[in-house]
Amino acid sequence: MIETFKRNWKSYLIEAWTLGMLMGAICLFVILMEHPSVGLNQKITSAFLRRLLIALGVGITVCLVIYSKWGTKSGAHMNPAFTLANYQLNRISLTDAVFYIIFQCLGAVLFMYLLKWLAFDFIEHPNVTYAATVPGHQGIAVAFVAEAILAFVLFGTVLIISNSKLATYTGYAVGFLVFLFIVFEAPLSGMSINPARSLGSAIPSHIWTSFWVYLVAPVGGMQLAAYLYRRWYLSQTGECRSIDCFMSGKQHQNAVYYVTQWFEKKQTGELDTHVNKIADN
Repeated sequence: MIETFKRNWKSYLIEAWTLGMLMGAICLFVILMEHPSVGLNQKITSAFLRRLLIALGVGITVCLVIYSKWGTKSGAHMNPAFTLANYQLNRISLTDAVFYIIFQCLGAVLFMYLLKWLAFDFIEHPNVTYAATVPGHQGIAVAFVAEAILAFVLFGTVLIISNSKLATYTGYAVGFLVFLFIVFEAPLSGMSINPARSLGSAIPSHIWTSFWVYLVAPVGGMQLAAYLYRRWYLSQTGECRSIDCFMSGKQHQNAVYYVTQWFEKKQTGELDTHVNKIADN
């Protein structure tokens, strides 16, 4: 574990940074659209339109982080549920997964405390409340189901697109889905599908309303997507002989999984020849 940390600590720090950027974007755009001292909530009277603008800003931020130099270095998981699903698919070692999740949570929490220190009056306001995720008026059950479905759709989309000729556009698909989810689903659950994102808001705000929903539903939804994709792939081929079955980064002497680079190598035949000898049970 120590050797793995020494080898990959930069990627772990990047994961913390990605969550900081995500939390920053969410809070910034919520403050701009909802805080009364900014005034935009008075000029833009439609709650739907304000939410759409928030979603646009967050979706663009997600794309920028994913395709940034640092984001491509770590794989820009930005989400413990995403990391655990990748672990199930053997894309990442257990040690790397543990450190990814630890640093994702640290990045989210520490960045929110930084915002609390720098902009307490803004982040504390009832219209913002640390951008905490809580179930909507429809109740906890609806919030849970919505979170699980969104997580399933998000990771399933990533699996399908990242293993196609459109692999280089996977990040844009994620950003677009995040945009759609915030616009249409946020009233139901606050739209998290990310345990670290919800934790980052819950700790400084002390708002823990149905917090378990934001732990269980995203993890369950992405785990189900990963499981079904793998079973489908094996039913088609009988065994894993390509990146479609997500051979782990460790097996290829990489700290993380690079969708774009691996896809290009697959197309040009540059993947290690031993990949074809690895079977999945």
